[in-house]
Amino acid sequence: MRILVSGAGIAGPVLAYWLTRHGFSVTVVERAPTPRRTGGHAVDLFRPAMNISEKMGVLPRIEERATGTNRMTVYREGTRRSVRVDLSKIFSATSDRHIEVMRDDLSEIYCDAARDDVEYIFGDSITAISPDGDVRFENAAPRRFDLVVGADGLHSNVRRLTFGDEPRFSTSIGASFGVLTLPNTSGLDGELSIHVGVGRTAGMYGARHLRDARVLFLFRSEPELGHHHDVPRQKELLRSAFEGLHPDVDRWLDELDRTQAFYFDSITQVRMDNWSRGRVTLVGDAGYSPGPAVGGSTSLGVVGAYVLAAELARTDGDHERAFPAYERAMAEYVRGSRAAALSAAKTLIPNSRLGVHGLAQGARLISALPAGPSRALLRLTTKTARLHNSMNVDDYPPPPKPSRGRVGRADDPGGRLGAG
Repeated sequence: MRILVSGAGIAGPVLAYWLTRHGFSVTVVERAPTPRRTGGHAVDLFRPAMNISEKMGVLPRIEERATGTNRMTVYREGTRRSVRVDLSKIFSATSDRHIEVMRDDLSEIYCDAARDDVEYIFGDSITAISPDGDVRFENAAPRRFDLVVGADGLHSNVRRLTFGDEPRFSTSIGASFGVLTLPNTSGLDGELSIHVGVGRTAGMYGARHLRDARVLFLFRSEPELGHHHDVPRQKELLRSAFEGLHPDVDRWLDELDRTQAFYFDSITQVRMDNWSRGRVTLVGDAGYSPGPAVGGSTSLGVVGAYVLAAELARTDGDHERAFPAYERAMAEYVRGSRAAALSAAKTLIPNSRLGVHGLAQGARLISALPAGPSRALLRLTTKTARLHNSMNVDDYPPPPKPSRGRVGRADDPGGRLGAG
């Protein structure tokens, strides 16, 4: 059975790995010309996703690339005093198994896990999908697949082709975020420095294996403020939102016109009654994004990919049984992630001075308490912690080892792309 996966970010490569382990023939198509190395930001893997990564044999590589962030300094707008926080205690209280890693590093690790068993096509994208599995591409010749999976993110092309335009399923939570890369002139090593004001939060951090640093901006905004293709407008919005918060933030904003890596989007949730239609299904942010930067979408995508592959194997590739089973298995986790994202956004982007004070003092209190009380307090006050600690994945039978596969490129229309 031949399966086409659109997207080589996080969920796509994880899905490809497990599908090949179950004996399916997999092709991954990715619009970018090469594996993405655009800077990105730090993402979290919680217990279920770490367990799956361990089964894939890649957990040691992920642990090597952990950001190592274990301290946080919080500056409240209008005050000179800072609050120092022990992040390692908060992380341990939040989840019994957790790691923070740069998104691009994680994507590279997952892609490498099955690179010899999967056909990767870079620099191309899908333009049409017929009900019987005929697929047309921007560059490559048409091909037929038994199934197509959209793992192509929040602005999924496969979702648009199969279900309709994005506004039908995308709901803004009233906030936006931006990420930029800049020189680590502050020498941050294992420390996150954040500035919090009413309706806006900015933080700078480094990773022990990176020469540069990242800045993450979160702020309250009008719905659908993405301006997806207007980068100058995006930078103007950031400057306007964060002007005067703190001299450090002003210096970060000065790097906007010099940075080599910049990303901006509205924080939106994808809400669909179901995410399968005919021979097509969606996984990760394409089907059920809880909201980037606030909802644990990386772990959700890893779990979704693992469950989808296992349900297809369990039904011998019968998508009419596998797709509904996959959706049932993920439904509660998806709903919980949406609720957790809304709760996290309220905390991370406080809408009052009292909320700003509560964020700083709450973090200080949790880090100051002994491990037992701090863990109990955090689990009582955060939906994210309860969600990720309670999520259990079925213990599917271990798959056999796959046969070796091939790697393809969009500019190689010969035997590779035409094979199978």
